Amino acid sequence: MTSRPRRSGTALTGLATLTLLGAAACGDSPSTPAGPAADNKISVVASTNVWASVAQAVGGDAVTVKAILSDPGADPHGYEAKPSDATAFEGAKVALSNGGGYDDFFTGLADTAGKDARKIVAFDLSGKGKEEEGHESEAPDADGHAHEVNEHVWYDLPTVRKVADKLAEELTAAAPDKKDVFTANATAFGGKLDELAKRAAEIGAAKPGAKVVAPEPVAGYLLETAGLDDVTPEAFAEAIEEETDPPAAAVAETEALVTGKQVAAVVYNEQTETPITEQLKGKATAAGVPVVGVTETLPEGATGYLDWMSKQVDALAGAVAKA
Repeated sequence: MTSRPRRSGTALTGLATLTLLGAAACGDSPSTPAGPAADNKISVVASTNVWASVAQAVGGDAVTVKAILSDPGADPHGYEAKPSDATAFEGAKVALSNGGGYDDFFTGLADTAGKDARKIVAFDLSGKGKEEEGHESEAPDADGHAHEVNEHVWYDLPTVRKVADKLAEELTAAAPDKKDVFTANATAFGGKLDELAKRAAEIGAAKPGAKVVAPEPVAGYLLETAGLDDVTPEAFAEAIEEETDPPAAAVAETEALVTGKQVAAVVYNEQTETPITEQLKGKATAAGVPVVGVTETLPEGATGYLDWMSKQVDALAGAVAKA
């Protein structure tokens, strides 16, 4: 399902292309903008710093990675590409995006400025569109949730592993002599993703039947991996996604789940704010229900995808353990 949330904070600040340099196999923090790859490194451009971090983890010192969007206040759904964004594709050998309607701005850039780059689209690799195709017309499940496509596949750890493996393949095509390096990096990265998935699955295993409220589906795949039941009323979640005010009855039902401590946590997208979601967060805090913050881009201080996702898994585990 494609969400177009209102963003808090300064909008689209400093969205000139961002370069990730000199990272180890687990990724590194953003550095200074740069032009085409230097020192014979392979140039990779990604739509967001999440996918840029994955590319850096696989490419290591052999690549220079640039991200179009890295600002936590930026909304990829509504971002319109600027002429200056095209410079990120100069000399790029690989172009990596999320897809699924999440970062459409990148598609146009990749088809024009990056027409010669090898394209990797995470959503297409995930198979999620095919799995859920045609389900929107079906009846809701037992919790009243319709089956719609969730495009936030960077929270789906198996998909991230597929992207890492595909990156190794495409980077090898650009630099065959470095195949062993890329393959080893992807394998090591994938192993750590497997460890994360195991840790996430232990959350629900330790608390069978644990429920959460998540106003947005951003971390939906992670919640599924963790075996947690998202019981957010459909009318509430749908209104938040469509930037409309939820019906009063849906607001009351959602808040009752929180104030009545019927859920283990509220999973809250820290990069979006509406008066209704802020109110829900406040009620959770007052009731002593943990609020677990999730984001759509790497926050300041995160050293890479694995570091960021590990902290989110730990936060979720800690919250559910208290229930």
